Amino acid sequence: MLEAIQFSSLREFFEMGGYAFNVWSVYAIFSIFVLVNMLLPILRKEKIIKELKRRASFEKAETDSVREP
Repeated sequence: MLEAIQFSSLREFFEMGGYAFNVWSVYAIFSIFVLVNMLLPILRKEKIIKELKRRASFEKAETDSVREP
């Protein structure tokens, strides 16, 4: 089976038997999909942490103002 997959040159590999546009565009779309799925949780985590810090400071300010009188 591996004999049928081998290419005789690097150029033939990149041309993919005449299907280069289809093959490489799918690889590009897949790569973008993977990168987005890796970056979104990181960005969401940072946003959630900022929101929690903001809420904590708001609640602290609220409790401090209640204790003053």
